[in-house]
Amino acid sequence: MSIILATAYLPNIQYLSKIIHHEPVFIEKHEYFVKQTYRNRCDIVTANGKLSLSIPLVKQADKELISDKKICYKENWQKQHWRTITSAYKNTPYFEFFEDEFKPFYEYKYELLFDFNTQLLQTVLHILRLKKQLLFTDAFNTSPKDLLDLRSLSDLTNPFITAPKPYYQVFADKIGFCSNMSCLDALFNVGLETLDLY
Repeated sequence: MSIILATAYLPNIQYLSKIIHHEPVFIEKHEYFVKQTYRNRCDIVTANGKLSLSIPLVKQADKELISDKKICYKENWQKQHWRTITSAYKNTPYFEFFEDEFKPFYEYKYELLFDFNTQLLQTVLHILRLKKQLLFTDAFNTSPKDLLDLRSLSDLTNPFITAPKPYYQVFADKIGFCSNMSCLDALFNVGLETLDLY
């Protein structure tokens, strides 16, 4: 079945599972940007527990299309995000296998959030050896026909549709298992077994 998703920064496991099990996948390109969502943030696991990483954005108008939303580089958020990711995951089983795939995203300056997220998602799919067709909406539709509407998966308050299986996390013995983190967490901890978490 075809699905529609909102864009997301290093999307969580539940979001990724929907891409794994559906095709084609439409990414919403014509919605207005919504603050306080996973569109520009992700959750990772550190030695002190869950931590949210947020991409700062340029405010241009009260209502802006997600496809026009620009990333702000006044502060060096890329260096801070990569340092935090490295600190959290350098001792995981698969960090050294995949770090070179992700590091360029914290060096090259993308202008638009949508492009940054899309390239990151394609990198994740490449790592997982998934050949998925990503399509983009050509207009905003509140009730899309013949599409399973999962755009709410990018909202912070969205409940689990399917509970994920617990998997190895490097800090679980200290802080317990943290559920539905960024796909980065699963990739660095269990590698290609990420495909089997749902």
